Amino acid sequence: MNRLLIKKTTRRVAFVALASALSLMACAQSPTHVKPSAPLGSTQQTNPSPSAPAAKTGGFNKTIVLQGISFQVTSANRGSLSTLRIVPKGLRGDNQPIEKEIDGTVTGAEIADLNADGSPEIYVYVTSAGSGSHGSLVAYSANNRKSLSDIYLPSLQDDPKATKGYMGHDEFRVVEGSLVRRFPVYGDKDTNAKPTGGTRQIQYKLKAGEAGWVLNPVRVDNF
Repeated sequence: MNRLLIKKTTRRVAFVALASALSLMACAQSPTHVKPSAPLGSTQQTNPSPSAPAAKTGGFNKTIVLQGISFQVTSANRGSLSTLRIVPKGLRGDNQPIEKEIDGTVTGAEIADLNADGSPEIYVYVTSAGSGSHGSLVAYSANNRKSLSDIYLPSLQDDPKATKGYMGHDEFRVVEGSLVRRFPVYGDKDTNAKPTGGTRQIQYKLKAGEAGWVLNPVRVDNF
């Protein structure tokens, strides 16, 4: 009786051992799908989803159209000095691109017909680097819809009343047939970050000059 029990126990142990060995062999032979890690010193790249926004480059690129004439305004806006490029389209004469070095970055561009002569003008707004962020203007008029000529903006220094308290931070806008320039007014003891003198607004009208077009100041307001 005891011999029979021992034989059955021995057979059971052997069967369990054989099953375990076969299981281990099957696991060793089956492939494993593990994504390999990147080697040391390398960077793994992942493909962004189609909806992910593209990285911002900081450049300026805008196309504006009026009266059948368009202007594409571009600038890389890199560093304190940049190159402004204006590409006209629709002029009956010269549509060659204009390239101009600017002190600062392009912050805006508008197209208008301030003198209502049927030929639009392009106004490009530039802001200098640094805490002052002084504004400047690059502008051209389409003469008789044929070619472009410069538009001159007089310096604020030409009018002591307009320049008093000026420390930069200009904004330009086309408003109801005029070009408007606005900036904060600083007191004698004000810091650049805290002006206390309110806001000054200068209104310009486009007039024909001796050698081109001029933006004449016609009104100065303080708020």
